[in-house]
Amino acid sequence: MNYVGIDIGSTAAKTLVLDGERVAAAFTLPTSWSSRETAARIKAKLLELGFDVESRTVKTIATGYGRVAVDYADKVLTEITCHGRGGSYLFPEDCVIIDVGGQDTKVITVENGAVARFLMNDKCSAGTGKFLEIMANRLEVDLDELFLLAQSGTPIPISSMCTVFAESEVISQIGVGKSKPDLAAGIVESVVTRVALLAQRHDIRGKCILTGGLSHIPYFRERLASKLQREIYTHELGKYAGALGAALIAAEKCN
Repeated sequence: MNYVGIDIGSTAAKTLVLDGERVAAAFTLPTSWSSRETAARIKAKLLELGFDVESRTVKTIATGYGRVAVDYADKVLTEITCHGRGGSYLFPEDCVIIDVGGQDTKVITVENGAVARFLMNDKCSAGTGKFLEIMANRLEVDLDELFLLAQSGTPIPISSMCTVFAESEVISQIGVGKSKPDLAAGIVESVVTRVALLAQRHDIRGKCILTGGLSHIPYFRERLASKLQREIYTHELGKYAGALGAALIAAEKCN
C-alpha cells in the first residue's frame, strides 16, 4: 500500500509518497494559475513514477491552499493538522514549528505529538515567501541570489507592513543609488523580523523547527535564530512537512 500526501500551496505544490514508512518519492511543482490544473499535473507525475491514485492500493490526502481542487484525494485536511503531524514526525518531541509559506506564515506548537495551539500571520504577505519573491523580481535576481547578496550587505530598514508600500520603499532606495546587497539584506531582515515577532507570541518550549520553502536556506535560518536567540532546527524533508503529514495521516486513517 502506498500513501500520498499532496500540499498545494500558493506558489509551490509538494507531493510525497510513503511505501510503508519509507519515502518512495518526493517532488515539487510550481502552482499554476489553476489549482485544478496543478492537481492534474501532480496526478500525471505520480502515474509516471508508478503510483496510480485511482488504484485501491494508493490512498491520498490533500492539504494546503489548493486542497479542494484535488478531486482524486480520499480526504482533505487543514494545513495546521498536516504540518503539525509532519513536523512532529521529523522531530518526535515537543516543539514549535515555524512554517514560512508563499502566502502565510504558521507557528504551530506540538505537545505530546498533537497540535496544542497555533498562530498565523494576517492576510498581508509582507512576512512570507511571496514578499521575498516580489522583491527579488524587483532586484532582477532569483531567491537564491537574493540571499547570497544579503549575506554581504548592511540591512537598509524597510518599515512598511504592506507589500505594495514596501516595494515602493525599495524602488525609492534604488533611485537614490543604494546597493543590491544592502537592499537584499534589508528585504530579508524585514521578513525575519516579522516571522520572529509572530513566533515570540508563543511560549516556545522544546525545539524550534523551521519548515517550508525557506528551511533549506542556511542564511535565513541563521538570521531567525539570531532574532529568537535560540537554535533553529531543520530537516532535509522540511519543505515537505505538510505533504509528509498528509501521507502519514493517510497511512493511519485511510486503511
